Amino acid sequence: MRFLGNVLATIVGLFVFCMIFFFGIILIGVIAGSGHDEVTVKSNSVIELDLSKITFDYAGKTHYDDFEFLNDKDKHNGLSDVIEAIKAAQLDDDIQGISILNNNSSLGIAQTKALRDALESFKKSGKFIMSYADMYSQKEYYLNSIANTIYINPIGDLDFKGLSSEVMFFKDFQEKSGLKMEIIRHGKYKSAVEPFLENKMSDANREQISSLLNSVWSSIVVDIAKSRNVSVTRLNQVADGLLARTPEMAKAEKLVDVIAYEDVYHDAIRKALKVDADKKYNKVSIEDYAEKVATTSKDYGSKNKIAIIYAQGEIQSGEGDVDYIGEGSMRRSLQEARKDKNVKAIVLRIDSPGGNALTSDLIWREIELTKKVKPVVVSMGNLAASGGYYIACNANKIYAENTTITGSIGVFGMLPNFTQAATKIGLNTEQVKTHKNAADYSPFQPLSDDYRAFAQEGVEKIYTTFVNRVAAGRKMTFEQVDAIGQGRVWSGAEALKIGLVDKIGGMDEALAEAAKLANLKKYNTQNYPEYEKSFDDILSKFGLAQSKQELIKEEIGAENYLIIQKIKRMTQQKGVQAIMPFEISIR
Repeated sequence: MRFLGNVLATIVGLFVFCMIFFFGIILIGVIAGSGHDEVTVKSNSVIELDLSKITFDYAGKTHYDDFEFLNDKDKHNGLSDVIEAIKAAQLDDDIQGISILNNNSSLGIAQTKALRDALESFKKSGKFIMSYADMYSQKEYYLNSIANTIYINPIGDLDFKGLSSEVMFFKDFQEKSGLKMEIIRHGKYKSAVEPFLENKMSDANREQISSLLNSVWSSIVVDIAKSRNVSVTRLNQVADGLLARTPEMAKAEKLVDVIAYEDVYHDAIRKALKVDADKKYNKVSIEDYAEKVATTSKDYGSKNKIAIIYAQGEIQSGEGDVDYIGEGSMRRSLQEARKDKNVKAIVLRIDSPGGNALTSDLIWREIELTKKVKPVVVSMGNLAASGGYYIACNANKIYAENTTITGSIGVFGMLPNFTQAATKIGLNTEQVKTHKNAADYSPFQPLSDDYRAFAQEGVEKIYTTFVNRVAAGRKMTFEQVDAIGQGRVWSGAEALKIGLVDKIGGMDEALAEAAKLANLKKYNTQNYPEYEKSFDDILSKFGLAQSKQELIKEEIGAENYLIIQKIKRMTQQKGVQAIMPFEISIR
């Protein structure tokens, strides 16, 4: 008995020690995180535009119900904070220029466009922008092409070849493995499910992808042509023949200015700042400068506010987070902004490929209620497609960038079916039921004609609702929306021509429109949502719930991990989906 008592005491002791250690680590982290030094900017400084940690428009804010000491204050490392910092730098006498050094970002094309516009405005203030890279990817070159002087490593290369998209098909895999996806859809362009039905791309899907890529490329190449003083025609010839693939070729085509190593680049910055060659020059990271701007330049002279509600990521059920949209945080944000007397208008910033149709409709309803009280203006980022367009369609005004991917008005359902695979390995299932349709769908039973008909009925109902929502919001007929719907995606430039958006522009233009609709001359902005989290989320916050994913990614590589995640997301989707018809990675 004494032995068992000692064992029990040891186990309890270890448990208590682990708990004390765990919460001690949390407390140390909180204390360390709360002790931020005030950012100081020395005179004659350069901003280093490192975007490697900038992913979302909105960095997010979190509230923990049970552990309030863990609550985040406003973070200031979102793209919106970076853009505001660049605007402030134009008027800051301590900032003389911006350095873009070996930049590597995960920003989308529309986000890159918004940042590029801010840099163009900065350059017009008379301050310099210089860029250097060992190699330029196509997207990074698009951003860097705004610089006054572009440097490239003598052994580097420049990727300038046009845009492409690749789609993987799974039909043969399904037939060979017996792991099948049953598809119910509406929309000839709703090609999110096409890889499970065909072995090659349909003409309709090829048409929409080609049209989209050409529209996006046209916008990109026009901007580059303006910055580099090279004709669009010549740029297309360069892309077609890969005529800028080496530093020497890129310089001959006027896409870069100087071929040199990085030390020469830093010498050029010293010269621009009039700093001696053997001295260090003053620099400040964009994240630190954004923190300084966000915490010192607020103008509280007016009580009037415009609420900016960020909807970023796939649309799912639940609370939501900085990387996915949930009805919990979205509906709460809209309600709070609607009830706040100081909030006079709302800008809904959307960067989403869509997702759950029911959640999209719940958010749509909240916008409909809000619109009756105060104006709602939508600003579209990289994506506002399918469910992302659903939650935009009833706004007072919709703004998009030329390169925004939008539309995709269509829905589908996917049901995994393992009947053939189970039969191959000797598994069989039987059902007993009181009524004909009493049993839920089973992935181990063939899909019955009745169940398919019921599922198709549900898809058709949601598609009809979706089209009616768009028709009412955009003041179009059902037939007009259906003709440009069917799941087809459009670029922002195309969407303007067919009436899905009102104007081309970014966040600044959307805010100006919101202020106009609310009759505001002076206002502050307030960011939403604030995400509410529980104890389980604390584990994730401190990396304890991420080890499995990170280990898998490390073992099989990031690209293979992404493929697995795509398949996993497709098989886990529940209910009818209003999601973009394909994933596109523009480089």
